[in-house]
Amino acid sequence: MKGENKMRRNLLSIIILALLVVNIVLSAIMMVSVSSASKKTAALVADIASLVGIEINGLPEASAAQTVSMADTAVHNVSGELTIPLKKGEDDSDHYAVGSVSLSLDMKHADYKKYSETMADMDGIIKDIVFAVMGNYTVDEARSDSETIKAEMLAKIQERFGSTFIYSVSYNFLYN
Repeated sequence: MKGENKMRRNLLSIIILALLVVNIVLSAIMMVSVSSASKKTAALVADIASLVGIEINGLPEASAAQTVSMADTAVHNVSGELTIPLKKGEDDSDHYAVGSVSLSLDMKHADYKKYSETMADMDGIIKDIVFAVMGNYTVDEARSDSETIKAEMLAKIQERFGSTFIYSVSYNFLYN
């Protein structure tokens, strides 16, 4: 009787061990199938987001690029009121953007001292970039997609100056 009881325990232990192994194998299979489906879903969502123009990882690039406190910010207002001809739209008539542009400068940036006193002399270069960027957009695009336009202006200005001490572009345009 003792031997038979011991054999039952051993058989029960073997059955439990076999079920445990089967459980581990099925869990591994499930993990592989779920992770591959998850990767495919993530790729599909990324493709759709890129088509729609949505930024998946939080803030858009221009907003996430740099954070400067107001105490460390200097503002350069580009002189004069700008009247910029816009690209012709579907109505095939001439439209203009009329307004002003200002740049936010990081006073703690190493290049700030280098350029801060001559920023007024650089207005022509800045205006040229603003005209070139805004001229690529129709009035409807300019009204609806200002953040993209500002990001493009900022990238071109930073490229021209060879520095990121200018960290933001702001404008106030009325469209005609």
